[in-house]
Amino acid sequence: MKAILTTAVLAASCAAFSTSAGAQTDYSALIRDQGLSGAQQALAAKPSPSESDLFALGGVRFLSTVERALQSLYATRIDREMVQKSGLPFLRLPLAPNPDAEPFRPEQIEELFLGALSDLEQSLQALDAISAPDEVGVVINTADLWFDVNANGARDKGEGFYEIAAPRLAAQLEFLGDETNFTPPVIRFDGSDVAWLAAYVHLLSGTSEQVLAFDPTEAIARVVDTRAQIHELTDGQYPWFIGGDEWKVIDLIAMWIHAIEGQPDPDRTRAAHQHFLDMIAENKTFWARVALETDNDREWIPNERQQTALPLEFPPETGVRWQAVLDEGEQILKGELLLQHPLISGGKRWNGDWYGAHVGINLEKLMTNPPEINFISWIHGEAALPYMEKGPLASGRSFAEFQSLMRGDAGLFMVILN
Repeated sequence: MKAILTTAVLAASCAAFSTSAGAQTDYSALIRDQGLSGAQQALAAKPSPSESDLFALGGVRFLSTVERALQSLYATRIDREMVQKSGLPFLRLPLAPNPDAEPFRPEQIEELFLGALSDLEQSLQALDAISAPDEVGVVINTADLWFDVNANGARDKGEGFYEIAAPRLAAQLEFLGDETNFTPPVIRFDGSDVAWLAAYVHLLSGTSEQVLAFDPTEAIARVVDTRAQIHELTDGQYPWFIGGDEWKVIDLIAMWIHAIEGQPDPDRTRAAHQHFLDMIAENKTFWARVALETDNDREWIPNERQQTALPLEFPPETGVRWQAVLDEGEQILKGELLLQHPLISGGKRWNGDWYGAHVGINLEKLMTNPPEINFISWIHGEAALPYMEKGPLASGRSFAEFQSLMRGDAGLFMVILN
């Protein structure tokens, strides 16, 4: 989950600024000078948008999703360390403190993800309108990307893309590349990347639906109120074995347990399930198109005959190994491979494979008809029993092979590949 947002934002960033062969519009300069809101207004106002215009509009709308989330977080006196520890999209991005921030409201997290879903849907609408992806040609200088965090209409210090969304990515690219100082790459996105960006939109949409399915507001309010009372009662003193900010982790666990207990919204879990399937379908389209490319022009994700514009090398068989990961993920989502319950498995495992009676959870059944969840009964197995069945278990072998291929850089490549 940690890599999800960084990848998504960089993907959208690149989509957001295009130089189409027909219109010759410099979207990179547009976003640099007018920000995401100005770029979105200009692109949406075009009476007859080109395929590259639509791709750019989809990317700008995607990036605007992130920007609005950042603006909401910046305007609020929210515990930044705690939300970063949550690992959820949008929440874990680093932001400078705001001395004029307003008090935090528990319902803000729900509002943030509701807003994100609406923005992401608009991004998909633009991408779905592309009928001739081969006509897409997008050149983006990633140094031009920025988020108007404080909503003042100007690019201020600390609002650049790499400062907010990808400081670790920049550091890793600098370390892996040949340059002594990291230079933001200039990348040309093409028709293949339409599907790649759409896959990211579906990924974040599905994640947002999952968060909203468990109604986080009540759980957050309950824990925040309890913590305030404890803090007042103890004058801010905690037991010696809870040093530093460990209590924040305890609060996060409490929020998570309170949120998942009860009846999830089945409409939202079904929507999330479909988004995740659509994400994989778009990824398959992306890899099929990439395999047919014959050019070699500032590539984002290359085939084995191309070079990437990034200061790193894609190992041979990167596409093959990652598609194997996607295939296993699709089989899990469709219930063709089962997930192991921690206390119910059946059979025996040897070198990653299962022998004997295989018993696991059918994720498709779980997401399309979710049960009322009780944490203890789920761990015990009672709540999971209606979704348990005999069949082949997911081994995770494909992901292990991908990790081995990447030699310690699997996290970075997961960010890039989606």
